[in-house]
Amino acid sequence: MTKLAVEQVHLRHRDRIFHFVSYQGQPADHKRNRAAIDPAWFLMTAGKRWEVMPHTPDQAQAERDHLFTAWLEQHVFASTV
Repeated sequence: MTKLAVEQVHLRHRDRIFHFVSYQGQPADHKRNRAAIDPAWFLMTAGKRWEVMPHTPDQAQAERDHLFTAWLEQHVFASTV
């Protein structure tokens, strides 16, 4: 069986805790007509997941957290005005 969750990060932003999980990519399966899936980080909340960005294993924690924060600002806290 393939190991799905490879890393988890709990990030505090605007007095809330956000849970990010990385998933390994999967190679294309031509027999089942499935395209390859690249490794990615997902925001996990309310029983759902949203793709945030590519998973880069050697990425510095500070850079990763900055990118998570920028994503949250754009997709979670963006004003609809």
